[in-house]
Amino acid sequence: MDSNGVAETPADIRREIASLEKVKAEIDHRISALRVRLTSYGSVNGNEVANSSAPRPEQTLLSGQLSPDMIYRYSRHLLLPSFGVEAQANLLKCSVLVIGAGGLGSPALLYLAACGIGCVGIVDHDVVELNNLHRQIIHTEAYIGRSKVESAAAACRAINSSVQIVEHREAFRTSNALEIVRKYDIVVDATDNVPSRYMISDCCVVLGKPLISGAALGLEGQLTVYNYKGGPCYRCLFPTPPPTTACQRCADSGVLGVVPGVIGCLQALEAIKVAGAVGEPLSGRMLLLDALSARIRVVKIRGRSPQCEACGENAKLTEEQFCNFDYEKFTQSPLSTSPLKLHLLPSEARITSKEYNERNLKGEAHVLVDVRPSHHYKIISLPKSMNIPLASLEARLSEVSAALAREEGHKKDDDNQSASLYVICRRGNDSQRAVQYLHKMGFASAKDIIGGLESWAHDVDPSFPTY
Repeated sequence: MDSNGVAETPADIRREIASLEKVKAEIDHRISALRVRLTSYGSVNGNEVANSSAPRPEQTLLSGQLSPDMIYRYSRHLLLPSFGVEAQANLLKCSVLVIGAGGLGSPALLYLAACGIGCVGIVDHDVVELNNLHRQIIHTEAYIGRSKVESAAAACRAINSSVQIVEHREAFRTSNALEIVRKYDIVVDATDNVPSRYMISDCCVVLGKPLISGAALGLEGQLTVYNYKGGPCYRCLFPTPPPTTACQRCADSGVLGVVPGVIGCLQALEAIKVAGAVGEPLSGRMLLLDALSARIRVVKIRGRSPQCEACGENAKLTEEQFCNFDYEKFTQSPLSTSPLKLHLLPSEARITSKEYNERNLKGEAHVLVDVRPSHHYKIISLPKSMNIPLASLEARLSEVSAALAREEGHKKDDDNQSASLYVICRRGNDSQRAVQYLHKMGFASAKDIIGGLESWAHDVDPSFPTY
């Protein structure tokens, strides 16, 4: 019971915790903003400094020296003989744009802010969701439903109030890309789709910006640096987009949370090397991570291609051409992160989840086939459904026939209708493909459940888990 003698439930406690965390996050954000304002009056950590003007990071480098506060903050950098004062000064003068505040962008942003990059820009149009938090460690539960850029900016300011954080709460498109990227020295691609990779690379080529590119999916990741001191760009390696069947996203195929974390940290490292003018950036080389076997390889990749349409000898890619280029059409893939919605079947071959539920409650004789992969089926499934993954449907048609025959045997004597066949999947795409095939194989009554299990959770049973 609570202090008023009213019985409370775990849900009540969770709601109160979430409410308090939201208030705490807002207070932390306000404190960070006030600290930034305080530095503009020449006060750091409560101690007045001699210069009362608002010092930009580069303005604090008097006679090549760092301010006392910077020396103390970055002292472990300065102790490194191969890094030292000069490299740290380079970081403070540099600006880095991170496109995407998700799994890759989260650790990259945290380390770029912490290490003293003078200005860090964040681009993202999405909001924080609960299923982001296992990998997007810059966000907290208090920011669920709020802008990822707002959340990431607050976290960066909480780590280092002396770094300028610029928020771009918008989708990165050809219409705004040049205007945004032009303001920064280095770009970090932390997106997860093919059209964005081509668009960001082309934009960096047009504006002459080095690009730190990372990718992570499942248990694997990769990293390289494009368009750096005569090195290749993304089009040099991939002049032709891969087939759409080879383009997977975390939302569909999954990812172990720590994998984008590792790659994102390495992206920050490469950006620091480029910004600080130290070490050997991964230009002309690609790092490959196999998390399950704990193997990291660095392989040599082809250099700049003379035939490259973006950066080759006869390339004519201009700012105007970039703005008018259709990257979705070029890659046959959407820029949007929203799930694909196919329309392969006529309306008479489909029913809604509500309609299926009504027929099921009335006791209609039927077979429900779930065509998701078996590991998806183990996560959650509808009662009395049978799992036949789409990939194995052809080899298991006899099981469908046998199940329909059993349902026919269980029908009431006065029921003259044949047993029905319904097909479901996660979002209603594979189920349409399955129904198309079943129709060809003589199962003319097969129907797809529109929107799949996500529709069931939305329209029938809100307590049904989604993933």
